[in-house]
Amino acid sequence: MSRARGNAAEEVAIAYLKGRGCRILARNFYFKGGEIDIIAEKEGVIHFVEVKSGATFEPAYAITPAKIARIVRGAQIWIKKNGHTGAWQLDALIVRGDRCEWLENITI
Repeated sequence: MSRARGNAAEEVAIAYLKGRGCRILARNFYFKGGEIDIIAEKEGVIHFVEVKSGATFEPAYAITPAKIARIVRGAQIWIKKNGHTGAWQLDALIVRGDRCEWLENITI
């Protein structure tokens, strides 16, 4: 996916999350070995969100166990850096045009 299409999908994802009561804490959080697309908070829970989009394939298939492991490492770095001691989870947000599907609490 091109960076421009990725940014457009992230904008749709952010609007979707805000519409569901999330507060956006960070976007494109880079760490050694990876990136977390969106970090959001809702009702005290931190959501580390991987955004995927695609018109010619099922975007969820691009979220591999290796990708999840990288997101977990990044989440741990963000948690330590920000002193978060509460609940957190990994989510995926699938963007198809202007429609979104929020897959909460994904695991390996």
